[in-house]
Amino acid sequence: MSKVRLVARIVLGLIYFVFGGMGLGMALGLWHMPFPPLTPAAAAFMKGIMGSGYFIFLLKITETSCGFLLLTGIATPLVLVVIAPVTLNILCFNLFLMPLNNLALPLVMVLCQVLAMSGYWGKYQPLFSKK
Repeated sequence: MSKVRLVARIVLGLIYFVFGGMGLGMALGLWHMPFPPLTPAAAAFMKGIMGSGYFIFLLKITETSCGFLLLTGIATPLVLVVIAPVTLNILCFNLFLMPLNNLALPLVMVLCQVLAMSGYWGKYQPLFSKK
């Protein structure tokens, strides 16, 4: 694996482990952190996620555990597939629901996701073949 892909995997793992863990702590009521002001569309989206009662916990546990697995290098190809929809949703949330927000972190996450996944194209290729 090239050093660029390794760095991308570790950066993505750190982002998910740290922010997922912080979000899990907030969801469990262990601490409180102020949120930036949300647009009405973003507030409605977050109200739906929080209102489900379970989804925020599932999301934050997934983010934290996938971050840990990316940092340790365990089951990396599978973890990258599992976390890809979350990365895409973070980008779309910031792009469409928070248009004045800073897109730097979501774009870094997408870049790291693509770079990390590119090292496993041989493992993903059968997913796209017609049989």
